Amino acid sequence: MLETPSETEVLIVGAGPTGLILALWLTKLGVKLRIVDKAAQSGTTSRALAVQARTLEFYRQIGIADAVVERGRKVGAMNLWVGGKVVTQVNLHDIGLGLGPYDYMFIFPQDEHEALLEGELARLGVKVERQTELMGFTDDGDCVRAVLQDGAGVQEMCEARFLAGCDGARSIVRETLDTGFPGGTYNQLFYVADIEASGPPVDGNLNVDLDEADFLAVFPLKADGHVRLVGVVSDERAGQAAALTFESVSHQAIDDMKIKVSKVNWFSTYHVHHRVTNHFRKGNVFLLGDAAHIHSPVGGQGMNTGIGDAVNLSWKLAAVLRRRARPDLLDSYEPERIGFAKRLVQTTDRVFTMVSSEGKLAERLRTRLVPLIAPALTGVDMVRKFAFRTVSQMVVNYRRAPLSQGAAGDVWGGDRLPWVRLPDGADNFTPLKTLDWQVHVYGEASAELAAVCEQRGFDLHRMPWSAEMRRTGVKRNALYLVRPDGYVALAEPRGDAERLLDYLDAHGIQPL
Repeated sequence: MLETPSETEVLIVGAGPTGLILALWLTKLGVKLRIVDKAAQSGTTSRALAVQARTLEFYRQIGIADAVVERGRKVGAMNLWVGGKVVTQVNLHDIGLGLGPYDYMFIFPQDEHEALLEGELARLGVKVERQTELMGFTDDGDCVRAVLQDGAGVQEMCEARFLAGCDGARSIVRETLDTGFPGGTYNQLFYVADIEASGPPVDGNLNVDLDEADFLAVFPLKADGHVRLVGVVSDERAGQAAALTFESVSHQAIDDMKIKVSKVNWFSTYHVHHRVTNHFRKGNVFLLGDAAHIHSPVGGQGMNTGIGDAVNLSWKLAAVLRRRARPDLLDSYEPERIGFAKRLVQTTDRVFTMVSSEGKLAERLRTRLVPLIAPALTGVDMVRKFAFRTVSQMVVNYRRAPLSQGAAGDVWGGDRLPWVRLPDGADNFTPLKTLDWQVHVYGEASAELAAVCEQRGFDLHRMPWSAEMRRTGVKRNALYLVRPDGYVALAEPRGDAERLLDYLDAHGIQPL
């Protein structure tokens, strides 16, 4: 079994949202960690905006979802503009109704997001060690030895059982592991600006100008009159990124949409990349977030995917460190996360190409076809729910992965546990706050199953059957073994206690 060689069990490099969430989950699970970042302070600009529903579900498990929702903004509609006027509106209100506790599109700027996460971590007694840089590391199989340097140039050796690289697209952890970062960079140069403004698009909704000449998206921020602009630098100025200012980029779309800018709080330009590293793990070292995968910002997936990496890895590290699972549990991290990352890059690549391509055909698709079909498709309940499941990352699953077995009803091993509202107004996600393995039965559980759960120390949640449950895909009286991250590990249609025992013994799983 694994032994912990020092007080530090996990060293986390990088204190963006991915690293902070990894630290929060590990701390909640009792793991001793250090989290370092070479920056002097957390982010001060609102880079990523979208916080997806699946991320909010993870946040609910650790008790911070309400605080996030209180500080952010729900988006009720998306207005599509062509030729200086709104040509169609897509209703986003309650677009995910019945699919989960957070059935809406949600915006929370990354700078405020990071500050909240770092504050919560401090409240739990863990401080981000800022102006502390990873200079290098070695992995000898029993522990990772990392050289850290503080802002004064003083170096120290940190020994940890595991190292988590959450240090972004220019990750020194990834470069040291030499896992590669294949992919490429799109030609288009984008700009982003947080502004204070007035005008029709400053209405609390998402507004998108689809004109080829000057593509622009306007995102609402929490404070009234504050929005983020994301646009394309589409002329000869694209080659002068370093010298560009907000005043020097094209204002055609801004003028067409009648946006009156009163103040520019932040402006930057950037190129969009699409890359996935070849391996998310080597030995005792793991890659997460932008250190492992980067892609276009289409759909607001990047930050949320990194957070998903962190949640996936956190409970596995904790289980192995506390000898509540065999070390090979960690082998499941890479196959579960790298497959999704690769599919996501392919999907966002196709959408990004459609949104940003130049030429007459692309222009006709954006300005004529999209406004025509968007309201028609989103008016169909099945399409609305499919779109929400996809964008919200509820659709992410680990079917056919090493930890996933069985199927019961429409639920397979590896699926996100379907959300079920209970007759008393509660829901079946409330027990997930324990961050522990548990068994769910919707209907009646056998005496044998109850005895096995009691003997092994697993919580058994028996929820009286209702007709509404059938709509969610769960099967009456079936057994669902649920992982700490809310995914189904084993779906057993007959509620067979022996199947549960076989699974637990095969993976060496023990509860907290």
